[in-house]
Amino acid sequence: MRLFTIFAECNSSYVFSKFARCQCRESQLKLFKSAEDHFLVEIVKREMSQKSERRGIHVDQSELLCKKGCGYYGNAAWQGLCSKCWREEYQRARQKQIQEDWALAEKLQREEEAAYASIQGAQSHSQAQPSLAPFSKFEEKKTNEKTRKVTTVKKFFSPSSRTAPKKESHEGKTPSPSISRQSSIETDRVSRDFVDFLKNLQKPGREIHKQCRLFIEGMANKKDLGADELSECVQDFYQNMSDRLMTHFKGSTERVERVMDQVEKYIMTRLYKNVFCPETTDDEKKDLATQHRIRALHWVNIQMLCVPVDEEIPEVADNVVKAITDIIEMDSKRVPRDKLACITRCSKHIFNAIKITKNEPASADDFLPTLIYIVLKANPPRLQSNIQYITRFCNPSRLMTGEDGYYFTNLCCAVAFIEKLDAQSLNLSVEDFERYMSGQASPRRQEAEAPWPPAGPCGGGGTGTSPCLTQVYQNLDLLAGLGARQERVLEGARTLESDLINWQESVEREVQEILEKFPLEIRPPASASAIDSDNVENDRLPPPLQPQVFAG
Repeated sequence: MRLFTIFAECNSSYVFSKFARCQCRESQLKLFKSAEDHFLVEIVKREMSQKSERRGIHVDQSELLCKKGCGYYGNAAWQGLCSKCWREEYQRARQKQIQEDWALAEKLQREEEAAYASIQGAQSHSQAQPSLAPFSKFEEKKTNEKTRKVTTVKKFFSPSSRTAPKKESHEGKTPSPSISRQSSIETDRVSRDFVDFLKNLQKPGREIHKQCRLFIEGMANKKDLGADELSECVQDFYQNMSDRLMTHFKGSTERVERVMDQVEKYIMTRLYKNVFCPETTDDEKKDLATQHRIRALHWVNIQMLCVPVDEEIPEVADNVVKAITDIIEMDSKRVPRDKLACITRCSKHIFNAIKITKNEPASADDFLPTLIYIVLKANPPRLQSNIQYITRFCNPSRLMTGEDGYYFTNLCCAVAFIEKLDAQSLNLSVEDFERYMSGQASPRRQEAEAPWPPAGPCGGGGTGTSPCLTQVYQNLDLLAGLGARQERVLEGARTLESDLINWQESVEREVQEILEKFPLEIRPPASASAIDSDNVENDRLPPPLQPQVFAG
C-alpha cells in the first residue's frame, strides 16, 4: 500500500511501467527505494518552492483597517485607529484627565485647608495675608503630582507641549527672503482662488469666508499650543463647517466635499508655516533618524524584498522613476490633500510597473514590498514630518476611506517596516545583516566576486552569464564610448583654437600689406583760393558772359 502511495505521489507513468517489467523481488525493492528517494526529492523541491513563494512582505488587508472594527482605514500614528475612533478615544481620555486633575486639585485643596487651619488656630485676623503661602504650596504639590503621572495618555497634557517656543530657534529658522516671497505669492494666489470659488455660492460663500478668516486669526494667537491641540482645533473646525454645509446643501455629500477641499486648501496654506513640523514636537528628530536609517539600508535590493519589478524593461524603469519623483515631490506641497495626491500618483505608477512586469494586475502583496523599495531608493525629505502633517490636518474623510486613505495607510506601514527591518525580514543571517549595515561588506560586491559557471555555447548571453559582470561590461563600453567622444571634443577644440590663431595672423598680414602698398599721407590743409585756381586750363576757357543792354 505504501509503495502505491509513493507511486501515486510521484505521478510518473515511467515508474509504473518499469515496476511492471520487474520480475524478481530484489529488483522491485530497488525500484521501490529509488522511487521513494525520488518522491522525497520532489517533496523537498515542492517545500522549497512554496517557501520561495511565501518569501517577501505580506500584510493582511484586515490589518490596515481600524482596530475598533468600524471598517475605516486605521493609522499607526493613531494606535491603529481611524480618525473618527481616535478622536473619540482622545476626547474620552482628555475628559478623564480633566476629571482626575479636578479631583486632585480638590484633594490637595482640602489637605492644605486642614493643615492651614490646624497651624493658624484662632488667628483669624491674619487669614487673608498668609493665604498666599498655602496656595503656592498647593501649586507646587499639584505640579509635582502631575509630573509623577507618567502612565497617563502620552503627551495629552505634557508641559513641553504648552511651553512657548524659544526665540533662539525662531531666529535660527528664519526663512530666506526668496522663500518668504514665494510663500507669500502662493498664499495670495490661493486666497484669490478661494474668493473666486466662493463667489459662486453667494451668501453661504460670504459666511464661509468670514468663518475661515476668524479661525485663521484665532489660530495665530495659539502658537504656544502643542501639535495635538492644534490638530484638535483644526479638526473641530472641519467638523463644524462640514455639519453646517451638510445642512445648507441638504445632504449633498459631493458638494460638501468640494467646498471642504477648498476650505482645507485655503486654511492650511495660510497656517502651513506655523503647524508644519512645530517646535513642540520631535518630528525633526524623527526625520533625521529615518533618513539615517534609509541611508544605512542602501544595499537592500529587489531580490531581498521579493519585489516583482523588472527594471530592465524601459516602461517599468520609467514608472519607477516617476514613482520616486512623486514621493519626493510630496515635501514641496503645502496642502495635505496635495501631499496625498503625490502618494496616490506614486502608488499608481507602482501598480503600472508591477502590471507590465507580470502581465497581470498587481495584488496587495506585490504592492507593499514595491512601495518599501521605492521609499528606500527615494529617501524622501522630511518623511515623518509629512506623514504627521497629513495625519493631523488632513480632512479625516480622505484618510478613512477611498484610494487616498488606502495608499496613505500602506505608506505608513512601509515606513514602520523600514524602521523595524532586520535580518529575518530579508532572509539573511544576523552576521551578514550586521556587516551590511556597518558597511564592512556589500551584497553587490559579493555577487561580483562570486564564481560563475562558463557561458553557454552561444557565448555571453546564456544562463551562465553573471548579470553583475554583464552590467560591468556595459558600463565599461559606455565609459569607452564617453572617452572617445571626449577625445573628439578635445581635438575639435584644439583645431578651433589653431584656426582662430591662424585667422588672426592672416588678417594682420593682409592689413600690413595694404598699409605698405597704400601708405597713409596726411596733407596740410589748403589755403582759401578761387574755385578754379587749381585748374591749369583756365587760360583756354572762353571769357565770361557780360550783360548786354538792348535799347528799346
